[in-house]
This record gives sequence, structure tokens and C-alpha cells, in this order.
Amino acid sequence: MPHKPVLLEESVSALLVQPDGIYIDGTFGRGGHSRAILERLGSAGRLLGFDRDPDAVSAGRSLAASDARFSVHRGSFADMGSVLSEAGLLGRLNGLLLDLGVSSPQLDTPERGFSFGADGPLDMRMDPDAGESAAQWLARAGQSEIAAVLSEFGEERFARRIARSIVETRGEAPIRSTAQLAELVARAVPKREPGKHPATRTFQALRIQVNGELDELRRCLDQVCDALSTGGRLVVISFHSLEDRIVKRFIRKETKGFDFPKGVPVRAMENHGRLRAIGKPARPSAEEEALNPRSRSAIMRVAERLP
Repeated sequence: MPHKPVLLEESVSALLVQPDGIYIDGTFGRGGHSRAILERLGSAGRLLGFDRDPDAVSAGRSLAASDARFSVHRGSFADMGSVLSEAGLLGRLNGLLLDLGVSSPQLDTPERGFSFGADGPLDMRMDPDAGESAAQWLARAGQSEIAAVLSEFGEERFARRIARSIVETRGEAPIRSTAQLAELVARAVPKREPGKHPATRTFQALRIQVNGELDELRRCLDQVCDALSTGGRLVVISFHSLEDRIVKRFIRKETKGFDFPKGVPVRAMENHGRLRAIGKPARPSAEEEALNPRSRSAIMRVAERLP
């Protein structure tokens, strides 16, 4: 299935405040958002794409070959600060777009191991050339650690049952395939959520764990205010509550300003935040949800850098 960018019009409109500005698409994927940005970007504008996935980077290089305004960097968007600093662009960024989570090509390629829809190796790495796979992590992690990851990152209420089953099963034979894990979870879960495969939360949790996704997001957000120029925009599209909670709290903290102890003589005008929230959180329309069911859980938040 080709990847359909979620909230495409809404995100690009919120992001592109300076037609000849400098922008980052932190999650290039197959370039849906990037191409829409380039359509509106002026001749002097620049767009830098980031992605850990080598297939995405290959697609990015093809785009870069046809448009001199675009370049692609293989790596995490959490490396944004160092890349901008080396290019002399720190503090000059006009906008950063993050479309979090996994892309349709990754889900729909069994060899990548992201989905239980078709059997494949239990990998789940965004960058298959770095780090350990989900199978390798499951082979070494303790039962309590597995349960904690499933509970925290998957919000799985049967985390202990599933973790116990994983440890018992691997004692007999390694867990190496997506179908093997999905069947194991289905047997371990006593109750099923309507319309949802019982392994959905487990696969989400393992993907987040293997790729360090929440830590990556936090590291990136810590660099946002130093990276953005005055009036620059942060646009983040999240797909589950864990990501959105991190983004929401970050914007709230940076909107509030420094939390001085009581009694410190600082006037409000001297202690404004570095960001201001723009509008209310946006969600896909009913029409978009009908055309792209994977957009249903999406939520977009926007913030602007203050002087």
C-alpha cells in the first residue's frame, strides 16, 4: 500500500510560514510531506529530510537529485541540532515537521517485521543496520523487563501473562518470526478488544523499545527552541497517547516559562515562555479517516517560537 501522508494540508499550511525559509522534515518516509512542502517553497528555500530507514533515504536521494532545494540525512531527527550547527543553521530554522510512528511501506513489507499481517522475521528496526532486533531483545530480556515494556509502551493490561508466555516459549525454541509472536500473544490474552488483533499492543511496545522512539522524541524536542528562529514553527503529528503526552507537556512547559521559586522578584513580562501554542490540536476529518483508516488515531499539535 502506498504511504498516504496524514493531515497533509493542515500540517504543511501550519509549517510553512516563510516561503524562502529553512525547514526540516524529520520523518521523510517516502516524501509525501516533503513534496508538498517543496511545492510551496520559494526558490531560495531549503528543506532537509531525516530518516533512519535506508529505503526512505534512497527515495530521498532520488528527490534530492531532481530538486536542489532538498537534501536528505540518514539518521535520527534527534541529531537535528548537530546537523544544523555544522551547517551554520542553528537558530535559523523556520519549521520542523515530525510525523511520528511507522510508515505504510514499513508495515506492508513482511521482511521488516513490523506487522503481524504477514509472516516475516521479527526485526522491527527502523534502521536494519543498527542495534538489536526485536527477536534479539526478546531472547535476552528478563520477564519483568518484558512485562514493563509491554505495560508502559503498549499499555497492555495482560503484559505479565504475555511476558511469562514469551519466557516459557523461548526456553523451548527461539521466537524469530512475527507470526510466531502473534500466535503466542493470542493464546496468552484471555480477552480481546473488538476490532483489534490481540498482538497489536505488544507489537507497538516492542517497536518503540527496539527503536528508542520516545527517548528520540524527547531528545529532539529538547533542541527545538535553540533550533528555531523567531516565528519558526514546530508541527508534530502523533499516533498514540504516549507520543502526544510528551509533545503536549513539552509545549506546555515551554509556553509557561521558567518556574521560579515563590518570592523571587521576577515580573511576568520578564519570564515569558519560548513557545506559544498555535490553535487547538487538529485531527483528521471524517473524509480522511474513511480514505485512510490508519489516520484515525492521529493528532497534530503546533507551536511557534517566541522572541
